[in-house]
Amino acid sequence: MIKRKEVQDLVGSYDKENITIGALGGHSALDVCRGAKKHGFHTIAVCQKGREKTYTKYYRTREDGRGCVDETIVLDRFADITKPEVQEKLREKNTIFIHNRYFWVYFDFTDIENNFLVPIFGTRGMLKLEERDVPKNQYYLLERAGIRYPRIFKSPEEIDRLVIVKVNEAIRGYERAFFYASDYEDYRKKSEELLERKMITKESLDNAVIEEYVIGAQINFNYFYSVINNELEIMGTDTRRQTNLDGLIRLPANEQLEVLKYVKPKLIETGHIAATTKESIIEKIFDIGERFVETTKKEYPPGIIGPFALQGAIAADRGKEEMVVFDVSMRIPGSPLTRFTPHTGYLYGESISYGERIAMEVKKAIEADRLRDIVT
Repeated sequence: MIKRKEVQDLVGSYDKENITIGALGGHSALDVCRGAKKHGFHTIAVCQKGREKTYTKYYRTREDGRGCVDETIVLDRFADITKPEVQEKLREKNTIFIHNRYFWVYFDFTDIENNFLVPIFGTRGMLKLEERDVPKNQYYLLERAGIRYPRIFKSPEEIDRLVIVKVNEAIRGYERAFFYASDYEDYRKKSEELLERKMITKESLDNAVIEEYVIGAQINFNYFYSVINNELEIMGTDTRRQTNLDGLIRLPANEQLEVLKYVKPKLIETGHIAATTKESIIEKIFDIGERFVETTKKEYPPGIIGPFALQGAIAADRGKEEMVVFDVSMRIPGSPLTRFTPHTGYLYGESISYGERIAMEVKKAIEADRLRDIVT
């Protein structure tokens, strides 16, 4: 495994006047590149052939100043980024890489942990904790932090309330073919139907997470932990748009029932909607975020660095408003519209995107000679 000291020594050898901010071409790369350009950094997007035009054509930097992607590296597949010649090119350009969800969708964690000798802004070893089948994962961290998350059922026979079964799709293993069940018989019937239709596999069903379904107003809390300032910030709040669920819930109830005879709901994330929160829960948002940060410092030193998100719902089933966390993002969330909620404006006087906030942190680390503290 690449040791943090190796990365720190590498970033210590960089030309601090010519730092490049890099990202994989997808998920949040445009947000990252726009913020980096605003603060004077060179930008580079590493793309996969067949999916590169967003970065090589539509948002490339022009001579008149438009665009935000200065340079691209186009590979046959994203995983080729660990090839020695690609890494060498990134190091030659003094690249600090901003990791995102693509790192755990298209990569082998082991390859990134052991072979990708390029400084990553954030905590590279924590990305895998988003997966539910690894030790000391997100549920472990939430439990240690005293943050409520839905009850997890170890077997379908235990189901005694409404649950959501999070099972990976057969075709796209990184997406989940969620379904709901109220008891074991309901679970058996629905899972058999999905198996017959080849939407899921027996293996993915065996590895599925059976999670209590919590009723509440769904919302994502997006944070930034600044190592340089030793301070947690709220970047914004949003909620998800999912297909085909969003289309179904916009139908009248009688039409929903008719459509559901032929179509099963899917929760494939397509976009986000900015969602403001009332001021009285801001302190609660900070509280759970600070507890999560402190827990990561103890369990996975140096702990979370920069962006992360606690995603779930505000429930009131215990007589008071309480955040129940369904998922944790250990990196930049894929929602560029968090800046359209007011939280960063309260702190900085104007709304700031994740990409800009990352660039600000890198810039401040350069000025304070502390780049070593923000990379792994």
